[in-house]
Amino acid sequence: MSKVTLRINGQDHKLDIPAGMPLLWALRDKLDLVGTKYSCGIGTCGTCTVLVNGAPVRSCVMPATGMAGMEITTIEGLDSDGAHPVQRAWNDEDVPQCGYCQGGQILTATALLRDNPDPDDEAIDGAMSGVMCRCGTYPRIRKAIRRAARYAADESGETS
Repeated sequence: MSKVTLRINGQDHKLDIPAGMPLLWALRDKLDLVGTKYSCGIGTCGTCTVLVNGAPVRSCVMPATGMAGMEITTIEGLDSDGAHPVQRAWNDEDVPQCGYCQGGQILTATALLRDNPDPDDEAIDGAMSGVMCRCGTYPRIRKAIRRAARYAADESGETS
């Protein structure tokens, strides 16, 4: 067992976990943060995506013990009221169908918009290509990201 302190959603959590435990299972099994979903288990589908220091990371293949000292954001930590521009746009565009991939989709879109506040379709497709949606809501995802960019620009007083 290894002792590690993880900073998740702005709070420190001291955990005693097996040395190789992936971050996904530390989140779900040790902290009951079940918004981060398990799907492929090999880091290819993107469903388990969380933000680590603002960058999208596949939590199913990332050892939790390697995350000490980093800021981890799960879907639960984005905005608990759903008021984040990406969350609002996701709802306004009716993106979810089954909803299983949505945590990974929303966090990946959040990172994209932080780095590129007004992405074109090519940038959106490139950034989002690593998160699979079994329901095929890709056109709505793209639309929601464009809408979220407008919401964020309106909040900051910029125009896009």
